[in-house]
Amino acid sequence: MNNRVPSSEPRVPSLDDARDAPSDRRGADPDVVVIGGGPAGSTVSTLLAKQGKTVRLFERERFPRFHIGESLIPETYWVLKQLDMLPKMQASQFVKKYSVQFVNSEGRESAPFYFWDNKPHECSQTWQVVRSEFDTMMLDNAREHGVDVHEGVRVHDVLFDGDRAVGVKIRDAQGFHEIRAKVVVDASGQNGLLMNRLGLRVWDPILNKGAIWTYWENAYRDTGRDEGATLVIQTGNKQGWFWYIPQHDNIVSIGVVAPFDYLFKGRGSYAQTYDEEVELCPGVKQRIAKAQKVTGYFATKDYSYRSTRVAGEGWVLVGDAFGFLDPLYSSGVMLALKSGQLAADAIVEGLSRDDTSEAQLGKWGPLFNEGVDRMRRLVCEYYSGFSFGTMIREYPELRGTLTDLLIGDLFHDGTDKVWGPLESLYEEGKPSIPGWNAGTAASVATDKETLLVLPEGLRRGLQI
Repeated sequence: MNNRVPSSEPRVPSLDDARDAPSDRRGADPDVVVIGGGPAGSTVSTLLAKQGKTVRLFERERFPRFHIGESLIPETYWVLKQLDMLPKMQASQFVKKYSVQFVNSEGRESAPFYFWDNKPHECSQTWQVVRSEFDTMMLDNAREHGVDVHEGVRVHDVLFDGDRAVGVKIRDAQGFHEIRAKVVVDASGQNGLLMNRLGLRVWDPILNKGAIWTYWENAYRDTGRDEGATLVIQTGNKQGWFWYIPQHDNIVSIGVVAPFDYLFKGRGSYAQTYDEEVELCPGVKQRIAKAQKVTGYFATKDYSYRSTRVAGEGWVLVGDAFGFLDPLYSSGVMLALKSGQLAADAIVEGLSRDDTSEAQLGKWGPLFNEGVDRMRRLVCEYYSGFSFGTMIREYPELRGTLTDLLIGDLFHDGTDKVWGPLESLYEEGKPSIPGWNAGTAASVATDKETLLVLPEGLRRGLQI
């Protein structure tokens, strides 16, 4: 049986870990401190180092470690290229992804949305990744570009002088230390160190979802350019959907997403709930008929939120430390990379001008929020009954524009022409979609918290 998926224990320390020794910290203060070594943290730190800035990154875990969010979308290409990651990705064993396909509650498949047909460029081939491997590659790439990376070091707090962030307080094997920096980047993931300290988190008003998933060996795989397609499979009762993500080593990641109350309240164990949803979903049941489950069940709850600010005086939020949308359409890693890229540009410009104000460090925020809003609307439309098949039949000329949204080409208004025709398909009286900022502040919704539950035998306390 293949045990690759759950093998997320940290590597055994070796002589190579001398790079983490505290003596490194007694030198000159860095230009930038980055909290967290996931895709957003490794992106911003690598791009800063490429511009000659000194960067010290603190990651509380030792990689590799488990993380969900396994499907890339094509717009990650441009940041990966800037990071010098493309040759490494092209040489990897990650499954190549050329399309996304939708399956309805009865098991009927849509025509695939082939990225290449819409944009004939090598960027239209992306990958299905195992995050423990991908994130390690990204962090190692940061090291190779000169980032001073310290794993197994927890940042306890951000240091402030008035309203200005001036460094961090860390704890390692030798005790507590204070590190000063001109800019602090919070890439701490859904824990949201600064977001929580400053009360910035707003829970999405309608995306109150949860997920349960596991990993299968010998599940059905298409062939040719369809082998690596992400499938979005509607559940039998239309309450939610399954992701179906083919990975290397003959593994498929399969998870169900549905409203929190439906999935977790008044139901049995995660295993029972998952199996009940599979039984009602012909699109999944048929594909795993000859497969073997190779892990226990994972679950996550309350993951859709956003910060009211992207930056402040001397600090910036990137990746999940700023917000997370929804697993539908696999935008998570792309948004992490894009936020890291945009933040790095603002930081480099600010340091060159001796300007680390909120206005300078957060100048990319409006553009980024607009892009996230476009993807959020497409997510919300799907949950409220939008059908890609109906849309394409009624407006075939918009197939390319819809594909642009699916590949993550979000940061311009060229795709906004889909919304008028989409609204023409609404049933009479359908309510409008409230904005994300109509949600509840974390200080009020005290019963909500991001939560990841791992199967027995895996380490606890890991980030999604």
